[in-house]
Amino acid sequence: MVDYLANTEINSQRIAAVESCFGASGQPLALPGRVLLGEGVLTKECRKKAKPRIFFLFNDILVYGSIVLNKRKYRSQHIIPLEEVTLEPLPETLQAKNRWMIKTAKKSFVVSAASATERQEWISHIEECVRRQLLATGLQPSTEHAAPWIPDKATDICMRCTQTRFSALTRRHHCRKCGFVVCAECSRERFLLPRLSPKPLRVCSLCFRELAAQKRKEEEEEQGSRPPGQPAYLAGAVCGASSGEDDDSDEDKEGSGDGDWPSRVEFYASGVSWSSFHS
Repeated sequence: MVDYLANTEINSQRIAAVESCFGASGQPLALPGRVLLGEGVLTKECRKKAKPRIFFLFNDILVYGSIVLNKRKYRSQHIIPLEEVTLEPLPETLQAKNRWMIKTAKKSFVVSAASATERQEWISHIEECVRRQLLATGLQPSTEHAAPWIPDKATDICMRCTQTRFSALTRRHHCRKCGFVVCAECSRERFLLPRLSPKPLRVCSLCFRELAAQKRKEEEEEQGSRPPGQPAYLAGAVCGASSGEDDDSDEDKEGSGDGDWPSRVEFYASGVSWSSFHS
């Protein structure tokens, strides 16, 4: 690792350059002891399609954003504390190579690198940073992770009822608990998922039943301590049709303003390394 870079001028310059690329829309990144360890372009699997994203690995956080002009302007900055991160390597297929999943309690998503070598470099560097961060903070590795969203193109029919066929008029929705692509009728309910949002979120009918049953069980166990006459209620559950103003477009908003990037094959076809790690 490169802890010795923590208070050096070169490290400060590197972090300042990242802050400059994100501009006023990004958060300040310079902190005492923070080191920029590596950076590079990875392909992030978003809701509608895979898109290039710029990633920066620090010794305590992982930062990524949308690319407007490579090495000059980025937007939609996301900051993930490394103590919350768990990695899961994914199997190779003919269509999908060099992939792994980045999992946290609030969001999980799949990324891929230009080569198997870069994939291994990213995984090994992130895992070492996570190990050190957990050791420094005294925290335990996270055991609860948000489900990754199934991409829209993965199915043409609702993954719950298997009857509704999606079209220009019949929208796809995502269950926030399991990540499945579902129709409006199969995702009418809302449930409070505190790890993801302070507001009740869209969940599919199956997850709603499971969450409601779990909540009822917890309330029954607590009933002995409830004052006599106080009714039990299903906290967190909100039934009813969608208002039409849903948060299903998060991934699309994140990618708005992307430059005119070529397809993945052309994007990585130059043979050059798309990632670099500092030493």
